[in-house]
Amino acid sequence: MEKKLHLVSLGCTKNLIDSEVMLGRLKEYKITDDVSDADLIIVNTCGFIESAKEESLNTIFTLHDERKEGSVLVMAGCLSQRYKDELQNELSEVDIFTGVGDYDVIDKLVEEKRSQFSPKVFLADETLDRVVTGSNFHAYIKLSEGCNQSCAFCAIPNFKGKLNSRTLESIETELTNMVKNGYYDFSFVSQDSSSFLRDHDINDGLIRLINMVEKIDGVKSARILYLYPSTTTLQLIEKIASSKIFHTYFDMPLQHISNNMLKIMKRGKGSDKLKELMDAMRKTPNSFVRSTFIVGHPGESEEDFDELCNYVKEYQFDRANVFSYSDEEDTSAYDIKNKIPQNTIDKRAEILGELIKESTIKSMQKDIGSECFVVVEGYSSEHDLLLSARKISWEREIDGEIYINENELDTQIEFGKIYQAKITELAGDKLLGTIVAKG
Repeated sequence: MEKKLHLVSLGCTKNLIDSEVMLGRLKEYKITDDVSDADLIIVNTCGFIESAKEESLNTIFTLHDERKEGSVLVMAGCLSQRYKDELQNELSEVDIFTGVGDYDVIDKLVEEKRSQFSPKVFLADETLDRVVTGSNFHAYIKLSEGCNQSCAFCAIPNFKGKLNSRTLESIETELTNMVKNGYYDFSFVSQDSSSFLRDHDINDGLIRLINMVEKIDGVKSARILYLYPSTTTLQLIEKIASSKIFHTYFDMPLQHISNNMLKIMKRGKGSDKLKELMDAMRKTPNSFVRSTFIVGHPGESEEDFDELCNYVKEYQFDRANVFSYSDEEDTSAYDIKNKIPQNTIDKRAEILGELIKESTIKSMQKDIGSECFVVVEGYSSEHDLLLSARKISWEREIDGEIYINENELDTQIEFGKIYQAKITELAGDKLLGTIVAKG
């Protein structure tokens, strides 16, 4: 009988890459969406903030309730690593526990039905037979693991360790192999991408990465996620702007903008320097700027919050996310006395969220009447007469969806291919477009 696997990958795209490595190690299993039919169930958990921890635990409990007798339930990833002793003592529902160091030996752990927490954080590289999910043209590429920053609110360095970058040669080999398998669109990710190779005493790692990627035949499209303010330079912004492969896509989590909060949060740069970087990004032709913000961090005054709101209104980010502060043990913010009441945090998150919605709509309205390159990904979930597409410059999943409702070509549209589309209108939060030419 063929063995079946049900895998749930929670949290960030970095987690997704590790989940894809596990799929590569477990190729003898057939993937199933029906947990009650699975012989093996794996949850790759997230342990970043309270809501993510709750989602991870609720997923474990739900899958346990739905699983069949004799199946094996594995808890892997960040939450499992962060609370390995407590969880192993308290979660009798789980058969195998593992953290962030053993993705490449998951097959052995399952075969031997044993838990393991290796002391070294696993870093996916070109040597692994990874199963890319969700796309036949786009893949995420991990640049590094760990982080050398000391943000007051973040516990990630405690269980992910210090920065550990891959070599350029390793990434080049992986990209070359990906291109041979039909992939042409890539997103480069890590906890702090702009620090790439700094642990190798190289301060311009991303510039070197761009130079390398541009020489690989078959790479048509690329973007870098998770730039960090103190390690992002004007030279890097200029390099991205001049690239023929990398989109002028700037994803920098600012978290705040007031000098008071940036200091409390230990973000490494003051407001003036941040605004200099952000202005340089915005002035880049065809720039697309994304960020994230935290509200309710200990020490955030009404004046600090008002300054953040005013900056978001003034800058008009193309996309952004707002997070409510989560009080995490093993962080310096956890010990700060002047905590913000939860009802105040919730109110601030709602206010900033509305401002972000407004700027997102304004950004999308600017596209109406323009022509752009899109990749058609499949049928939309809205209606089978509408096709789902995104701008080739947008990040997969998070930046939006374009409904294609007309095709001016004589040929049928192929999924995974690049086309030129004219954006005709905005319906709610979805752009509508017409295919006018091949890409």
